[in-house]
Order: sequence, then C-alpha cells, then structure tokens
Amino acid sequence: MQSAVTVTPARVPELLLGLATVRPVFLWGAPGIGKSSLVRAFADSLGLECVSLLGTQLAPEDLIGVPQIRDGRSVFCPPESIARDEPYCLFLDELNAATPDVQKAFYSLILDRRIGSYELPEGSIVIGAGNRSTDNALARPIASALVNRLTHVHLQASSEDWLVWAHSNGIHPWVLDHLTDRPDHLWSKPPKTEQPFSTPRSWHMLSDALHSFGPALDEETLKVIAHGCLTPAHAVSFCGYVKIVRHAYGIEAIIKGEASWPRRIEDRDLLYFLAEAFRARLRKELPASKEHVGANGRQLAYRAKSLLVQLAEISVEVAQTVIADDADDQPVLPAWFLIEAARDMPRLVEARR
Repeated sequence: MQSAVTVTPARVPELLLGLATVRPVFLWGAPGIGKSSLVRAFADSLGLECVSLLGTQLAPEDLIGVPQIRDGRSVFCPPESIARDEPYCLFLDELNAATPDVQKAFYSLILDRRIGSYELPEGSIVIGAGNRSTDNALARPIASALVNRLTHVHLQASSEDWLVWAHSNGIHPWVLDHLTDRPDHLWSKPPKTEQPFSTPRSWHMLSDALHSFGPALDEETLKVIAHGCLTPAHAVSFCGYVKIVRHAYGIEAIIKGEASWPRRIEDRDLLYFLAEAFRARLRKELPASKEHVGANGRQLAYRAKSLLVQLAEISVEVAQTVIADDADDQPVLPAWFLIEAARDMPRLVEARR
C-alpha cells in the first residue's frame, strides 16, 4: 500500500493520541524506520503495557485460543498474553505478513475488540504495523474487509527527527556527526538483492558496534561492521569520514592547498568521501548564474578546476562523481562551471554523459 500523504516520526504520537484511542490504527512504513519503537513509546506515554504479537509467528489458534468443555459446551480460552484484566496496548506487528487465516482471526479483535467471549478492557488500544510490498519485505495482501477496519498512517524516515532522538539516546558521536553532515544517508530504499541497507535501525546497530569495540577499533574492523550494517556507498562514505576525524584530514585543507588528494589504494574510501564533500561545497557556494559570481566564487571555481584535474589523475571515476548529475539526471553544479570545466578537461565531462 502506498499513500501520497506521509508523516514523520515526530507527528506520530499526536496522531495516535487522537486516532488509536477511539479506533484501531495501522502504521505503514519501510523496514527499520522505527515503527515498533514509536508504538512502544506511545504506550509508555499513556501508562499502558505494550503487548506485541508478531504476525509472522502466529497461527489462528494462538489468537482464538484452545477449546475447553464447560457445562457440556465448548468454550475458547484466549491466550494469557491477550486475556488481561487491565487495559493495555495490543501491538500487532507485521500484521500484513501474517497468513490469511491469521488475518481473519484478527477481524473481531480489531473491529469488535473481542476474541470469543473475552473483551479487551476499557481503555485498551489496538495498533498494527507492517512493511510495504514495494520495500522487498515479507508482506501479503490485506483483505478489503480488514483494510476497512483500520485507520492507515504512512510513516517516512526523517533525519531531523532521528537526530533529535539520537542525541539523547547514546548514539555514537561519529554516527551523529556524520549524519548531521549527510542526512540523506539515514535511509536508503531496500535493495532487490540480499545485502545490507541504511535505515535508522542499521545506524543504531552500527553505533552499538562502535561503542562495543571502543577507541581501539582498527580500520579493517570498521570496514567490516560498516559494510555489515549500511548501504555499500554509505559504508564507504562513513569509513572515509572516520579517517578524517582520526587524522584531521579535511576538504578545507585540500582547497587551500595545505593538503593533497590521498593517493593510496587503501585510502580510496577517504577519496570518495572527500570528493562528495568537494561536490557539496561547490554546489553550496557556486551561484547558478555566472553573472552573480563574486571574487571568492571565481577563485573557488578556478581552484576547483585545478583540483578536478588532480583528482582525475588519481581516479577518473571518483572525479566524475563530483560533476555527475543527480538521480533524476538533473545537473547538480551550475552549467557555466561545467562548460568551463569541459574546456579544461573535455574527456572527463564527456564521460559524465
């Protein structure tokens, strides 16, 4: 299921307060963006215990219960995890990954707040969550009868919200600082193949690993854990950032001529990171129109062309990333700068196309 209207994590508590207290709600979102933690935090804010049921690990009888004979009649006894005397938050995680029979078993619980003769205590809330089929996650179609029993809220990742949370939850400083500089690295679309990809959850995992290894963490181990948690390009960029932190090696020194591009093969991740920083610097400081270029802009453009030539001598591929178009094939750097660059290094600009 897709929606043109999405919300950030910061808005979810307010929406749940108005919705989940009167009707069941379903949170949609990509894997790893914090759906489960948001529901648990919301339940805590109401003073309710959060009871999680994983749709992928349930059979219909796990909800309906097993029959017992009472006065010559069969009575279904719901499980202890559901049949409670005090109000609570029933969290149906991965609901749309459950089998059709399990989804049917949820119907009366979601709509009528009952299983057999057991009714949820007054003040209880029911919230479901699941991934979308477009995220290459385990997801089954939800019957229209169940869809119509839920209010649907579509969640999107927000670097701003996550960084606010991360600052007060012990996330490693390297992760905080890197994502402050590169908020676009917080989340990436799940790949079609079995490989790690960046999400708020995977960055949290990386942070835990960094804390676990401590200051003695070596470069090879850092590469292993970064590539084990993140999208490959993000892992390379993060490793390059850590090298800069450890060795005080930045793009500012290169632009000023106080340092040169790293040339060692083993520093290729650092070279990619610096190239990305260089591209971001040019994008920020070079105006769209040449008519608005001041003395500082002209000096930066002149220096940038020289640095691009030097970078291409080390790696044409890395140099191309500086002047490459964005994901929508739109130029990132000003056209006037690209035209001047084409005169100085036509082969590099032609390769960009």
